[in-house]
Amino acid sequence: MTKLFKQPAMAFRSSLLKLLNERGYIHQATDAEGLDALAAREVVTGYIGFDATAPSLHVGSLVQIMMLRRMQQAGHRPIVLMGGGTSKIGDPSFKAEERKLLGEDVIAGHIASIRRVFERFLDFGEGGAVMLDNAEWLDALAYIPFLRDIGRHFTINRMLTFDSVQLRLEREQPLTFLEFNYMILQAYDFLELSRREGCRLQLGGSDQWGNIVNGVELCRRADGTQVYGLTTPLITTADGAKMGKTEQGAVWLNADALSPYDYWQFWRNAQDADVGRFLRLFTDLPLDEIAKLEALQGQEINDAKKVLADHATAMAHGEEAAIEAGETARRTFEEGAAGEALPTLKVAGSTSLVEALVGLGLAASKNEARRLIAQGGARIDGEPMREDVPIAVTCDVRISAGRKKHGVLVP
Repeated sequence: MTKLFKQPAMAFRSSLLKLLNERGYIHQATDAEGLDALAAREVVTGYIGFDATAPSLHVGSLVQIMMLRRMQQAGHRPIVLMGGGTSKIGDPSFKAEERKLLGEDVIAGHIASIRRVFERFLDFGEGGAVMLDNAEWLDALAYIPFLRDIGRHFTINRMLTFDSVQLRLEREQPLTFLEFNYMILQAYDFLELSRREGCRLQLGGSDQWGNIVNGVELCRRADGTQVYGLTTPLITTADGAKMGKTEQGAVWLNADALSPYDYWQFWRNAQDADVGRFLRLFTDLPLDEIAKLEALQGQEINDAKKVLADHATAMAHGEEAAIEAGETARRTFEEGAAGEALPTLKVAGSTSLVEALVGLGLAASKNEARRLIAQGGARIDGEPMREDVPIAVTCDVRISAGRKKHGVLVP
């Protein structure tokens, strides 16, 4: 039933799958050949679900938002499905414990806040993207008819095999009956969207694979409808960290949760090895231009990081906010709080953080520099450094000791 796509398994014909593939979005597909043929001959309606458990989504959801944007760019029809109904339960997938239950008013406020993000990335004009709320059909379900008509297509044996369930059981952590129903409700969302909107595709992260397969099979069993599922790879940084998680917490997409300047800085501080991949995933820059940027070496890779920060911030917060954030970063980088020039240290290639702190006069000795690092007081471009990580720094970065003492490494 489910056919896994593994690069380079096939050459795609449709503009949709070509675009998703060349930019690195495809991890698994239930039937890549069938979806490719469908997308080549007609407009495909596809959706991704987002639960409203907070007033803002964070960068960890950005690859899914960009998938919907790519659908629209390729001439297809994206649906943003807000989980007004499922947010009352909470997705248990790979969660260690049950989510806090939210009230209807809180969820409605979260959805209104999150919509502002999607309006930056998608065109909701006539014939464009649509935003729906699964509370519209889930809240109206009658329990006994739902069990009879939908529940009979699921077996407990199969549900217990899913990784998200197995993880809880192996850890001997409770999985409530409420949460156990989540996978059925998500599958039912696909069936409802298939019936209401002619939706033929569900997209999601790789952690949603089991839920997506459930929906594909439910549509086939209940209505005999051929639908498709496609997942993205888990997006991690070059050092293996989960995308969007920093020492300071989540990187939120709403400006009232995280300032455009801090958002710009998040992208500017990307690791060298991530720049090309992030440019493909999170900007609309042409691939040939991205290839030139990711080929930059040494200090010049920082120019590519600034391009990434500019374009990613402009997409999420607007061109004006991106320009202002970049200019604020330049002033902060080159000047102190009172407008005075920051101390500089010339570096040929790279140096150690300890040497940089001493050379800039931010620490009186190497021992003091090591203590500063051990206490979490040393920062590179605003990011705290850890004692147990070997740190080599290059020029064109800002070194900080505490919150008020800064210096700049220059070539």
